[in-house]
Amino acid sequence: MSYTVFALKWRPQDFESIIGQDHIVGTLKNAIQKGRLAHAYLFAGPRGVGKTSTARILAKALNCKEGPTLKPCQKCPSCLEINQGRSLDVIEIDGASNRGIDEIRALRENVKFSPTQGKYKVYIIDEVHQITPDGFNALLKTLEEPPEFVKFIFATTHPQKVMPTIISRCQRMDFRRITVIEIIAQLEKIIREEKITIDKEVLFAIAKSSDGSLRDAESILDQLVSFSRGNVSLKDAISVLGMVEQDVLFELTDKIIQKDPAESLKLFNAIIDDGKDPGVFLVNLIEHFRNLMVAKVSKADSKLVDLPQEVCDRLFKQGQLLSLEEIFTAFNILIATQEMTRRLDSQRIPLEISLVRLAYNKSLESKKHVELRPATVVPEKKEQPVTEEAVEDAPTQTPQASISLENVKNVWNNILNNLAKIKMSVSTYLSEGEPVKVQGNMVTVGFPKSCSLHKESLDRKENKDLIEKTASELCNADLRVNFILTAQMQQETDARSNPFIKSAIEMFGGRVVKEG
Repeated sequence: MSYTVFALKWRPQDFESIIGQDHIVGTLKNAIQKGRLAHAYLFAGPRGVGKTSTARILAKALNCKEGPTLKPCQKCPSCLEINQGRSLDVIEIDGASNRGIDEIRALRENVKFSPTQGKYKVYIIDEVHQITPDGFNALLKTLEEPPEFVKFIFATTHPQKVMPTIISRCQRMDFRRITVIEIIAQLEKIIREEKITIDKEVLFAIAKSSDGSLRDAESILDQLVSFSRGNVSLKDAISVLGMVEQDVLFELTDKIIQKDPAESLKLFNAIIDDGKDPGVFLVNLIEHFRNLMVAKVSKADSKLVDLPQEVCDRLFKQGQLLSLEEIFTAFNILIATQEMTRRLDSQRIPLEISLVRLAYNKSLESKKHVELRPATVVPEKKEQPVTEEAVEDAPTQTPQASISLENVKNVWNNILNNLAKIKMSVSTYLSEGEPVKVQGNMVTVGFPKSCSLHKESLDRKENKDLIEKTASELCNADLRVNFILTAQMQQETDARSNPFIKSAIEMFGGRVVKEG
């Protein structure tokens, strides 16, 4: 007897066994009960979430001997033929290989013939977005006014590629990705029935790597059972899937929080030596920081994080060691790393640079500079009683001395160090920039284009006020700060180099601003 893979063996056969699509099942059941079935449906959603299976179940519900019914009997000739894929009344068509006008014309001619056995003739067209515009146009009239005994069910992973004139003639139903928790529950049912010994951590790993596709998860489980000898371990799953262990992501994030770049690099090196793909590792790390953010904001709500509760609790605990601004900074750096890996042949080098950046304690370095710099002692001024004579004899106050860019750069590390004692996130964000211009009492701080989130955060009034207050105290001047991205600075520089623009600026006392 031939072996049946899990994805086919455990394919849902009735409405009750469809996983994770309760909104779809409820709508179809109500339509059957009330006799309000549409003549055409569009099932849209990711791969492996049950679109074609639901279409077959609907066809069975319509053509069952007891039908239309909510519970197909699974025993009558019609149900058995549909289950075995040999029903003449349920025609499944692959949109990718039957996409031209000739194939659609043939379909249009066959629609006229009555069903051979059941009550309805059901056309299930998979990946319908692959049909050409001419093919769609040939189908329009038939789709709008089909014979009473014909039902169309279109399935697609790319509904945006389906012609609006087709969508307008269908009832659209959007299938959602199946959650990790729902996939784990179904896999537990399968291993229980199949009498397979497997670690629970393996099921979690399978569910995560399947990206919301139950069919993919069942196929991976099948592969792991074939690969292992007896008990399926987490080591087997990691070896087959090439994924990074959840524990490793937690450990690496701990090293980043502890500001230990050397240990971060050692851990990353061990991951690569184990044969893991750097690109997969980067995606997993980005997802981990996303989970930290959601767990922190939602107080470890497993529905929002879409992970088992024990993992959510662990994420929440680690997330408490980071501010939201620090998590956003990590996102910013890791997304920039993805962009860099596309431009370089090496994926490893950008990742190593980014891990060191994430784990590097710049405020500690700034502190060392401050300790090496001779301290400036400012004598405390004693308040004297103010008399009428003192006011009359007081000399006229001299204007405040101008501040140069060099003055600001000399105390820059002191500014960062003082800010770190008051609000670490402001100091961390500001440390990514540097003073690039001083004009009057306005200090311009430039940031790389990849640090737009830093700029946005520092532009908030409470953060900007804090920086201006600290800088003014250390420079003994009433300073204001302005944050720009380096691309914006370059634009101003290029504009000023133009003699016409330069003369206009000098004549009218203007400045260069970004268009739009």
